[in-house]
Amino acid sequence: MKNYILPFEKLSMKEVDIVGGKNASLGEMIRNLSGLDIRVPKGFAISVKAYYDFLAFNELLPQLKKTLGQLDRATLDNLSSIGSACRELVMKSDFPESLKTLIKDHHAALSKKYGSNTTVAVRSSATAEDSPSASFAGQHDSFLNVPANEVLLAVKKCYASLFNDRAIKYRIDNKFDDLQVALSVGVQLMVRSDKGSAGVAFTIEPETGNQNIVYITGAWGLGESVVQGAVNTDEFYLLKSSIKAERENAIVYRTLGTKQQMLIYGKDEEKNTVWQITSPAQRDQFVLSDAEVNLLGRWCYDIEQHYKLPMDIEWAKDGESSQLFIVQARPETIHAKEKKLVIKEYELETDEIPLLKGKAVGYGIVSGKVSIVKSLADSVKVKKGDIIVADITNPDWNALLKKAVCIVTNKGGRTSHASIVARELGIPAVVGTETATEKLTDGQVITVSCAVGDEGLIYQGKLQWKEDETSVESIPSTFTRPMFILADPQKALLYASYPNEGVGLLRMEFMISNTLQIHPMALVKYHELPDNSEKKQIDALTRHYSDKKKFFIDKLSESIALVAAAFYPKEVIVRMSDFKTNEYAKLLGGKMFEPEEENPMLGFRGASRYYNERYREGFGLECLAIKKVREEMGLENVKVMIPFCRTVEEGKKVQEVMKSYGLERGKDELEIYVMAEIPSNILLAKKFVNIFDGFSIGSNDLTQLTLGLDRDSAIVSDLFDENNEAVKRQIRYLISCAHEHGLKVGLCGQAPSDYPEFCSFLVECGIDSISFNPDALLQGIHNIASAEKTVRSKVYVP
Repeated sequence: MKNYILPFEKLSMKEVDIVGGKNASLGEMIRNLSGLDIRVPKGFAISVKAYYDFLAFNELLPQLKKTLGQLDRATLDNLSSIGSACRELVMKSDFPESLKTLIKDHHAALSKKYGSNTTVAVRSSATAEDSPSASFAGQHDSFLNVPANEVLLAVKKCYASLFNDRAIKYRIDNKFDDLQVALSVGVQLMVRSDKGSAGVAFTIEPETGNQNIVYITGAWGLGESVVQGAVNTDEFYLLKSSIKAERENAIVYRTLGTKQQMLIYGKDEEKNTVWQITSPAQRDQFVLSDAEVNLLGRWCYDIEQHYKLPMDIEWAKDGESSQLFIVQARPETIHAKEKKLVIKEYELETDEIPLLKGKAVGYGIVSGKVSIVKSLADSVKVKKGDIIVADITNPDWNALLKKAVCIVTNKGGRTSHASIVARELGIPAVVGTETATEKLTDGQVITVSCAVGDEGLIYQGKLQWKEDETSVESIPSTFTRPMFILADPQKALLYASYPNEGVGLLRMEFMISNTLQIHPMALVKYHELPDNSEKKQIDALTRHYSDKKKFFIDKLSESIALVAAAFYPKEVIVRMSDFKTNEYAKLLGGKMFEPEEENPMLGFRGASRYYNERYREGFGLECLAIKKVREEMGLENVKVMIPFCRTVEEGKKVQEVMKSYGLERGKDELEIYVMAEIPSNILLAKKFVNIFDGFSIGSNDLTQLTLGLDRDSAIVSDLFDENNEAVKRQIRYLISCAHEHGLKVGLCGQAPSDYPEFCSFLVECGIDSISFNPDALLQGIHNIASAEKTVRSKVYVP
């Protein structure tokens, strides 16, 4: 009997066979990580021996074997009735008196120590649970806010949940025998997150498996709302290297979830927990402060370091004490067993506007008929190949979800049940659409795209798309560095998993237009703006900021940082904003600050803006965002590139402005590149090398300005050719001149992937890197490899 009850502090991972994975992990953290100030709620485990003695006392083992022996394992048609019969056998049984007394006594001791009104969480902890190969997440039941008089009933319900339909099927799918898995139960002090917040964290990015990131999600109230996917959560991305370096702030990116509802304690005896609608104020604020996010990130990092595995962690914040707690930690199972052998690429062939948007889970494009599911009663109408659409999903649906080619939900984030199941099944999902069950109908044919980064898109009808599959082993290594041209930070985590050497061109202006949407000078001179509809839009976007300039710095820095973190420690070269005046004018508040020009392509753009009083302070905000990324966030892999720098004098003026805002060439190893896109950059290369650290050839503008044509003119478009001898002579000269002075040269453009002969020319010249749009990267790498086989000797060895 002495082995029936074990306090968490006496446990470690060595006791998995005795108390199951969940309880063993809690004990492991209390014993080994409390010295790092990681808080884990106290409690005790009811051992597996107690479970087996419960079965023996009630002579359940032969009865359960007999009942499970009647299961039709080929069709599972009678799974529901078999599972129900097994659970009934358990629930009508009773505890041995000695076990009953021990549970009551230990609970009483816990209550005496921590408060007579203390309620507990009663959690299942299976012996095969939370292993690196099979998590059993959500298969067995747990109960929250359990009062003293219901603890025994909750323990018995945990035992019965071993025979949940979903648990029986999960054991079959993962090749466990029916009675091979035994159950321990944890009785743990409740964290009053019903008055605070709770959520889930991964020590890798859960979609791509990116190891640079700690990913945290959260919502108001009890954590079950996040696990079930009943809310659209807040999200935080932290950089592990900054956590390791003990920087004050490791947050690189965040998104605010809608958090429509929260799970709280029930006030009557019939319901331990109830749903409550969140207030507008709660929806419009993050559930954790920056300091709390950073503390939680540090704990997650330390837990991963201790276990030496990527971890899936549940956390809770007590609303009464304002303290954070770790309530569960288990190995992450999806990416742990995934070995990427192929790269799949999808391209949707449509210009249609999507019906719905949400968060993308998985990667791919599928089409199928909608099957709206409200409960298991709807399972009969779901056919293999359907797209299941629901408010949320729950673990009882696991067998049903296996029929689907895709899952779409109104609610939930990327750590919800729907997301976890989709990853396990290897199918795409779109979660958090808010209105999918309202806008879609049974039998409607739709196409779902999870192929454009973080956003999942749902279209009417069966659309056409392209699929390409490339074996990773078939992608050659090259001496010339293949890099990316990127504009959308949301796609960075996906593309960082491709073979690459970093980002050769990150287009800042696209982040400004898509994420910030506001002209920087409209924020600098906010109090001078006329009181019109655009000012109201600016007010709405910047509502959390009294200092409007800080909005620009924070949002731009996070967009840049997400890319830099995804590719860390590979270099990410950020081009400062390169809109033309007509493009800047389209930003909110932009018309007030932009002149009208006859030819914006050759007008007030690039370097000329940065030191001009019309835009100098706006450029200062761009510089402060870069400074924050490098110095506060620790992403020193970020380099800066100046576009359309007409003269050497302009280059010097721009760097003086940058220095005044804290960005000094050479300080903290900051490198400043220049776009070589004007003939003057080439002709005066021997002077430009003295004030910049490298060149990036912009082949489009260089070709246009060398040949004296407008590339947007259909009449002369046939003359636009990067292979023109005049263009190639300049490129050859620039590479030679730069290498003489120890500087690197890259090229950004489509030509090296479209024209193998142009790629061969660049390789022959000894170019250091070539940057491609994502859809052209793989072809570009093959073109480089082919060229390097032909060009047996390199002109320059860096």
